[in-house]
Amino acid sequence: MKLITQTLFCVSILSISACSQDTADLHTFIAQTKSATVGSVNPLPQFKPYESFSYSAAEMRDPFVATVDIDQEGATKTSLLNPDSTRPRQPLEIFPLDTLSMVGILEQNQNLWGLIKDPQNIVHRVQVGNYMGQSEGRITEISESAVFLVEIIPDGIGGYIERDASIAIGGQ
Repeated sequence: MKLITQTLFCVSILSISACSQDTADLHTFIAQTKSATVGSVNPLPQFKPYESFSYSAAEMRDPFVATVDIDQEGATKTSLLNPDSTRPRQPLEIFPLDTLSMVGILEQNQNLWGLIKDPQNIVHRVQVGNYMGQSEGRITEISESAVFLVEIIPDGIGGYIERDASIAIGGQ
């Protein structure tokens, strides 16, 4: 036991003596580091003064108000317009309108016919009153440069609306 006490005493003396080293070099390093680093703060950014904005669209239609009249039962007033589901379908009604192209016109006995090419490269002869496209597109006019039609499309709230469309010659 006496041996353990003497050993502990010697180890304590050695550890205390190790802590009492000269720290002058450490203080010199800290002083050099502090003097070498010059801190700077960036200046505050300059902000532009507030410019007021004059809202000039106050008299235009409110985008959050429905443009279609709805009656008390929730039906739209345009719901009287419906696609005719009993009408026999015509050959060009199976293709989307943007896949059809006008390739020319044909005049026969004072009648003007439009020549429409489908995606299968088959040319069809159409006249005013024929249908084409997948949205009940009824041809209303044929000119030398385009075929004009009126489509019946859903209005998004349960009814239908008419939309003008056309196929220009050479276009697709």
